[in-house]
Amino acid sequence: MSLRKQEVCCRLLPAFLMLSVLSVLIVPQLSAQDETTTPKWEFFGGYSWSDPGAKVGAKTLRGQDKGWGASVTYNGDKFFGLTFDLGGHYARGDVTASKTNGDTHTIMVGPKFTFRSEHVSPFIEALVGLHTLSAHAQDFSSSNGFGSQVGGGIDVKVNRGLAIRVIQADYIWAHHNLFPLPSARFHGARLQGGLVLLMGGGPPPQPLAVSASAQPTEVLAGEPVTVTANATNVGKNRTVKYDWSSTGGKPSGNEATTTIDTTGLAPGQYTVTVRANDGKQTAQATTNFTVKAPAPKNPPTMSCSANPTTVRAGESAAITCQCTSPDNRPVNVSSWTATAGRVSGTGGTSTLDTAGAAPGAITVGATCTDDRGLSVQASTTVNVEAPPEKPQASKLTEIFFKQNNARVDNAAKGALDGVADRLLQDPNARAVIVGQYDPAERNGQALAAQRAVNAKAYLTSGENQKAVDGSRIDVRTGQDGGMRVEVYVVPEGATFEEPNTTPVDESKVKPPAARPARRAPRR
Repeated sequence: MSLRKQEVCCRLLPAFLMLSVLSVLIVPQLSAQDETTTPKWEFFGGYSWSDPGAKVGAKTLRGQDKGWGASVTYNGDKFFGLTFDLGGHYARGDVTASKTNGDTHTIMVGPKFTFRSEHVSPFIEALVGLHTLSAHAQDFSSSNGFGSQVGGGIDVKVNRGLAIRVIQADYIWAHHNLFPLPSARFHGARLQGGLVLLMGGGPPPQPLAVSASAQPTEVLAGEPVTVTANATNVGKNRTVKYDWSSTGGKPSGNEATTTIDTTGLAPGQYTVTVRANDGKQTAQATTNFTVKAPAPKNPPTMSCSANPTTVRAGESAAITCQCTSPDNRPVNVSSWTATAGRVSGTGGTSTLDTAGAAPGAITVGATCTDDRGLSVQASTTVNVEAPPEKPQASKLTEIFFKQNNARVDNAAKGALDGVADRLLQDPNARAVIVGQYDPAERNGQALAAQRAVNAKAYLTSGENQKAVDGSRIDVRTGQDGGMRVEVYVVPEGATFEEPNTTPVDESKVKPPAARPARRAPRR
């Protein structure tokens, strides 16, 4: 192995060791996880460091500590996806007898394999494509060559729509003909980290739920009562265990069906509670049975229902309890109760107000009493859902410019093509382009405005055959510094609230000269 390859391997070794250790800890747990929702699209953007691992003639290319990386992955299923990867890396330093500077850009595509779990998702990928080399000095000419990269990384999921790419480590190989200099081969290393936007993939799994029913609901003391539980929304490959308890009588077993021994129970109503656990979630349900007096002195019977059974926090549900007496005695429904929210009503109807209630199940019950003082209780359940989250504006990408320059180059156009795709996919979303400048640049505020206007002009010109309506794009300038433009996507219902930005008066900024739209290739 050459000395250059040994150096690249040594630089990548700690990252690959970290990926290996985490994979050993994580991958065996994948079979124990629920089947998670797989996003259709993954958009990555972040910082990238690279060591080119190449010589140009007798000079070594410096390490590139200024860089960016971006990628788009379309997932065909839980494990396999197709990745389109972009990257730019830049070196700065004095040209010496042994060292020189060069910028590299990559555009690559290839398969990606993800070991997807609920919270942590390691992945590997192998890509091929274009590798460009640009000179800073006159040591060599710029060149386009064939490149490939293999590597992997780890994404940590923050929520349904966002993940953090903790690390990505890649080996990059490329070949360039630099006539009259000898050909250059790149055996480089690349490390990346940043944010991943997760989109599509369907709704999240529903929480575990359980219901219970008793048969028969009325018995004489000594007669058995059979209670059956029905669990729904059980995680894939999970086994449900049941724990039974009763306010009277003795349950038997821990299966989905239990038998209550009512021997010696006094006449009255009893509640059976079942707790279901699938190893990850727990749900609870109750049902009632009544032990009747042996004489004709039978208590009332009552059943309650809710309409609707599921509401969002702050909405109301109508509760109806129907009470009858087996002995045809007059009955009255009263004493309404609720485990959360507020319940109010008279007779057999009431209203549950869920304002201020936390998401989850609310049990609403009432008591029915006949004219002899015999009473019965019954309840029903209303499920409260959390209100939908308010959509938020988010940064989609950044593009970078050379000093005192506002031209949208090919790398920037590639990033803006991704912005156009995003806006065309969501016709109700808007974009905000924020131009920035470095304090060392001349006429920085005007330069920042020109950068933002030029980026908008590319998106609306149709040069990329994906022209976006200009009314959907706002341009602003910022104060954060840096020779770049930030592009934010504002979904319908969201607002752009980034501080320290100022709208651009586009009537005072001259847009770039229009270019003809690209012709469609002949078939």
